[in-house]
Amino acid sequence: MSGAMNALPTQAAMPEPLHIVAEPLTPEAFAPFGDVISARDDVRRFAINGGNTMRFHDLAQIDPGPDGRTIASIFRGQPRALPFPVEMMERHPLGSQAFVPMSGRPYLVVVAPAGDPPTTENLRVFVARGDQGVNYARGVWHHPLLALDTVCDFVVIDRAGNGHNCDEVTLAEPVLIDINR
Repeated sequence: MSGAMNALPTQAAMPEPLHIVAEPLTPEAFAPFGDVISARDDVRRFAINGGNTMRFHDLAQIDPGPDGRTIASIFRGQPRALPFPVEMMERHPLGSQAFVPMSGRPYLVVVAPAGDPPTTENLRVFVARGDQGVNYARGVWHHPLLALDTVCDFVVIDRAGNGHNCDEVTLAEPVLIDINR
């Protein structure tokens, strides 16, 4: 019997997952992906209802696409623990999709440009305040609803109609999202 021992196979070290820190949601930063829906000073606004109400006008380009109709629904999002692994993304090729929070709580927005399936390198992550909604432009890749801390309701304005309007892809590798609070 030889004095050599059989070496046990070693596992290759798993690469550390990519981490992305969320940035604040601003209309300028989010412009490539759609619209920020919020009452702010840089939009057209005027008094209505005998001066009792301020209207912040035309905040999002709602796009039901050809042969679609615009619908409103309520989505109730369960809170996600951080750091959160983003493993998939979706898009709606036939129309836009808007999320307007009803709970006044911050939430996360994960997006990638319309076109080819997203890669970890072209993901952007935003922290939306509880008074900011988003409207994803037609075809923009995004993660499904990401509520934080507690159950949150959102008014969702999107498309109903014929045709396949939801594509999903799995990312080649998950990305961990965290925020600096």
